[in-house]
Amino acid sequence: MDIFTGIGIALAGYFIGDGLKNFKSPDSHEHTDQILIKEKDLHFYIGHYLGVTKEEAKQIVPDTSGIPHITRNGKRYVQKTALREWLTTMLEKD
Repeated sequence: MDIFTGIGIALAGYFIGDGLKNFKSPDSHEHTDQILIKEKDLHFYIGHYLGVTKEEAKQIVPDTSGIPHITRNGKRYVQKTALREWLTTMLEKD
């Protein structure tokens, strides 16, 4: 009977430890679209979305001033969903 108790405690420890990994952000995948992207990183994300390099993205989309943005402490940020919607709209125009 002692073996089964030991196995039970070991399994309980494993499952509790695994659950604690996601304790601070249990729904992290649901909130990834709320990420704010710094203006200096926009072309990296545009390139990632289009499947091109950052330099190619700068040539394809040189002006990003039309993207809906948030200004905090003098810095411009774009919400990931707003960037995706803006890119989709721009691609549909062509």
